[in-house]
Amino acid sequence: MKKKITIAIDGFSSTGKSTIAKLVAKKYNYIYVDTGAMYRAVTYFGMKSKLVSKDVLKSESLILKLKDIKLTFKFNKILGFAEMFLNNVNVEKEIRTLQVSQMVSKVAAISDVRRKLVAEQQLMGVNGGIVMDGRDIGTVVFPDAELKLFMTASSDKRATRRYKELIDKGNTVNFDEVLFNVQERDRLDSTREDSPLMKAHDAIEFDNSDMGIEEQFERICTLVDRKLL
Repeated sequence: MKKKITIAIDGFSSTGKSTIAKLVAKKYNYIYVDTGAMYRAVTYFGMKSKLVSKDVLKSESLILKLKDIKLTFKFNKILGFAEMFLNNVNVEKEIRTLQVSQMVSKVAAISDVRRKLVAEQQLMGVNGGIVMDGRDIGTVVFPDAELKLFMTASSDKRATRRYKELIDKGNTVNFDEVLFNVQERDRLDSTREDSPLMKAHDAIEFDNSDMGIEEQFERICTLVDRKLL
C-alpha cells in the first residue's frame, strides 16, 4: 500500500488555495475538502434564518441552530470536484456570493461553530490521503500534517482575482467593494480570538502574487513527492 499523507493548505482569502488543492488532490487521488465552503454554508444558513446580516449577528441563536445543520460534500463528475450541500440541498452557487463573503469571517469567529466544523474535518482526515484548505488546518485541524503550506499574495492581486471570478459568474460588483472585503476578511481572520489565521511554524510559505497556477502546482507536487519517499 502506498503511503498516504495529510496536506494542509492555509492562507489568506483569494490566494487560490482551493484551486491548487483540487489539482493536487486529483493528481494523487486524494480526498479534497474545502473547509471554507463549510463555514460559508453555516453563514448562508444564518442569513436565510435571519440570524446573520450586515447589521445583525445573533450568535447565541445560531449556536442553538447548529444541531439542525447537516453539511455534506457530494462529488460532481461533470465538474470534477465535490459540491457543498446544506441539509441535502446543493448550495454551491449561493455560498460563493460577495454577500456571504462579507459575513463569513464573523460567523467563523464563533467558537461553537469552529468546534463543530473542526471535529467534522478531523474525522474526514483520520486516515490521511487528504488535501484540506482553510485558515487553521495546519495549526488546529491537523497540527501533525506531513506537509503544510501557507498561501499569500498582495491584497490588490487577490482582489483582482476575486473580482474577475465574481464577474465571470454573473455577479454585479465593483472592484473597490471587493478589495475592501478582501482586506476586511484579512483583518477579521487574523485577529479573532479563536484559531486566528497564522502561518504554522513548520509551514512552507507561498507568495503567489506573481506566480501562475502551473508553477505553483509543479513546486507543490515536488514537495509532496519528497514526503512520499
